[in-house]
Amino acid sequence: MGKIEINPISNLLEEAKCLKRLLEEFVREKAPGPRPSFSVVHVIKALELIAERPIGRNRLSKELVLGEGATRTLIERLKSYGLITINRVGCVFSKKGEKTWNILHAAFPRKIVLERSGLTLGAFNVAVLVKGCSRKIKLGMEQRDAALLTGAKGATTLIFKDGKLTVPPDYRNVAEDFPKVYRNLVDSMKPEENDVIVVGSADTLEKAGYGALAAAWSLLNNQDVVSR
Repeated sequence: MGKIEINPISNLLEEAKCLKRLLEEFVREKAPGPRPSFSVVHVIKALELIAERPIGRNRLSKELVLGEGATRTLIERLKSYGLITINRVGCVFSKKGEKTWNILHAAFPRKIVLERSGLTLGAFNVAVLVKGCSRKIKLGMEQRDAALLTGAKGATTLIFKDGKLTVPPDYRNVAEDFPKVYRNLVDSMKPEENDVIVVGSADTLEKAGYGALAAAWSLLNNQDVVSR
């Protein structure tokens, strides 16, 4: 009997799509009082910060650029969903939270800050690598619009295919047009065939980061997943 090949990228993105549904339900959940002012990108950033080390509410509020009330609600929901526990040093992952973060980190494994260049749209720029999603890119408009909703100036979408990093819709060759940026992205992010890099741009580093996360998040949907 022949060996059955399992596509790890396909499995990863199926898990990530399930995670997307979970976190979007997390944000939509109704609670008494005004609607919380946090979004999915704040939840992702919170998980990223908790993965680095235990964090208290005050520092989390500062890092997320969120009010204390919204941060308190976010922490309460993370706890009610079984993703964190709270001890004397702050918020820490439960086993479920650690698994959730591992799935998310595998889908978006690298993030870097980029210098301003002809490829970027703002004074501050953050790039996120998204695994195996090149077929989901049409014109890059959906990623731009997702970034705009966070307060960013927009997002630039790049595709790594056939050994080249290009920018849709005209598929400009980044290595030829922006060689310094290309070398930085390839060396730092190590894209593989059919990976996508989204660059969020804004007037502040925080907004650029949220723009990049929102653009990356828009790729976790039910469209085709590329096999390797």
